[in-house]
Amino acid sequence: MQDFRVKTFLTVCQTLNYTRAAEELALTQPAVSQHIAYLEKEYGAKLFTYHRKKLELTRAGRVLRDALSTMAHDDALLHERIAEVAHGAAVQLRIGMTLTAGEYVVAAPLVRYLSDHPSVQVTVRSGGTQHLLSLMDAGAIDCAFVEGLFDKSSYTANTFRTEKLVAICAADHRFASTPATFEDLLGERLILREPGSGSRDVLAHILAKRNLSPSAFADVCVVESLDIIKIFVAGNLGISFVYEAAVQREVQEGALRIIELPGEPITHDISFVRLPNSIFEADLQALYQGLAHPMA
Repeated sequence: MQDFRVKTFLTVCQTLNYTRAAEELALTQPAVSQHIAYLEKEYGAKLFTYHRKKLELTRAGRVLRDALSTMAHDDALLHERIAEVAHGAAVQLRIGMTLTAGEYVVAAPLVRYLSDHPSVQVTVRSGGTQHLLSLMDAGAIDCAFVEGLFDKSSYTANTFRTEKLVAICAADHRFASTPATFEDLLGERLILREPGSGSRDVLAHILAKRNLSPSAFADVCVVESLDIIKIFVAGNLGISFVYEAAVQREVQEGALRIIELPGEPITHDISFVRLPNSIFEADLQALYQGLAHPMA
């Protein structure tokens, strides 16, 4: 059974604001402060500190957050599993997926897995990488498939699939000269996903290695929907960088074209992420194996 002070602590970790945590928990702010003070006394360490008037976790606080997040998730999942055993209910799994990973990489294997395991029922949540990780930390989902960057020391992760990140343009787009490097694309308008998007973070990381940033392009247009990005690019409004799996149909149909650049292809992992040291690791690993290696 999860201690109510643990719930308070994890909520403050999410909000990094005592007032907002109190509102979410329907508590007074002094009560929240008392709960945190109790845990600091219990563990003999300061858990939060203020830096430039912003609340931050201390190193000890981060260690406690990681441990208690796993325990809170396991407690919630344990209640569900006991109910399943006691009443013969279906096995419930709560899965998070970033939009591109979910629609173009994970959805089809998940359909096959659920068809082969009719006793499993899933709830799927979508969002950016950091949003899904915060849901996992709060115990709202059991695992996530993400394409964005994350702190690998804080989670257990497997590579689900390695995907190519490709530059795309309209099939009939004409360049002044054939692009041979990233720099040759800087005169184009870049159509970019919103801040917090995994694919945007990956692109920004790749550009940074070349001492570039999205602002180095002639113009930047931010679009939250991958489908709209593909429509914009097909309409010759600019270029974009997307996972190859997301544009296979449009390339085959002749609406889009992959811009071939010399050198090694740009690749990035789609990761299957969950909290570390969970007592349900075997179950989550079985899900991963069933999706990644269905014939195993």
